[in-house]
This record gives sequence, structure tokens and C-alpha cells, in this order.
Amino acid sequence: MRFAICKGRDAVSGKGRRLRGAVAALALAAGLLAGPAAAQTFAALPSEPSAATASGEAKPISAWVTFCQAYAAECAVNRSEPGSITLTPALWNTIVAVNKRVNKAVQAMTDMDHLHVADRWDLAEDGIGDCEDFQLLKRHLLAEAGLPRRAMRMTVVIDEKGEGHAVLTLITDRGDMILDNKTNLVLPWRRTGYTFIKRESQDGVAWVSLGRSLSPVTTANR
Repeated sequence: MRFAICKGRDAVSGKGRRLRGAVAALALAAGLLAGPAAAQTFAALPSEPSAATASGEAKPISAWVTFCQAYAAECAVNRSEPGSITLTPALWNTIVAVNKRVNKAVQAMTDMDHLHVADRWDLAEDGIGDCEDFQLLKRHLLAEAGLPRRAMRMTVVIDEKGEGHAVLTLITDRGDMILDNKTNLVLPWRRTGYTFIKRESQDGVAWVSLGRSLSPVTTANR
């Protein structure tokens, strides 16, 4: 299931080419490369942006560390990229469409059921994954569409069941917007009902704290 996109400064490997082929096939099958998203309108976005505030360094999820060793390009931070996404109607439609169609294309399954391990992060290359795999694939596709990776941060929350969960935060001029595999709605972070714990830093390959709550050890739910 795991393919290496880039290890260190290696050029594209055979495995990397297979990964891109698998991701492209998934995108095409899900209809990600065509058609606007009609459900959520740009006009309905909040007029007063709200953003989560970082409050110091945080320890990353251990499975993320392993992921970054195998998928270095997915974790790299380019500080020359914008730290915020300036939303337009067309860009908003793309974001909503990617969220909805990846949610539809990937089969939700815990890592324990799927791979017999507690927690592993990857890009759902075989079409099966849990929460973080959905979000990593969404970020991969959105970055390919031209959105700055630096403004799209993997985020750890406590969900409605009190369990660790991973979402994707898009830092935008209209506030922090959340992509989630539990809903097709792209919501402002305060409307998710989650407790926000920590997310990837925008300044390096590290994590920052978003609150005082105890961090989960894994994000291994569906």
C-alpha cells in the first residue's frame, strides 16, 4: 500500500510514478478534475474571519513522523509560499468539490482493520484509509491544483466521541476552514464542534499547539 513519493532529495522513483498514477486514477474516478461544487456557495462564507491561534510548540503524532520519512515532499514547508489562501468563487468550488469527492472515493476503515497497525498515515493509494489519509490526499490534490501547501495544515482534534481525529485546516482570508471526511461541508473551524489540539507549523516541519487539552496519541478513527 505504501509508495515513496520522495525520500530526501531523490528524484522521482518508480514507486513515486506509481503513486502519482494511483492518485491520478482516483482523482479521475471521483470526478475531481471536472465540474464545480454547487452545494456550498462562496457568498455564504463568514464575513468576519476567525482563526485558531497557535500557542507554542507541540509534539507531533508519531505516525506523522514516520509518514514524513517516506513522503518528504508532502511534509516540506516552503516559506516563500503564501501563508494564507485568498478565496475566490472558483477556488472555493474547487475546495468543496475535492472534499466531497475524496470523501466519496475513499473507503473509510481504521488502520487496525485495514493494516493491523494502530496508526499509519499515507495517501490512501489503494482507495482505503482512515481520517488522516483522506485529508492528506485532499491536500495533495489541492496542492496539485495550485493551492499553497503552506496554507493547508494537517490538524489534530478531539471529535464528538472524545477520540483523536485528523482534519485539514485551510488558512484563508475568510478564516480557518476545515476539510473533514465525516462531512461534505467545508466549515469554519468554530462550527465543527471539535476541540482543536494542534496542527502542523507553517514555518517548518514541526507542530504547534492550539489549546491546553491533552493530545491524543493517535488519530486512528474513521
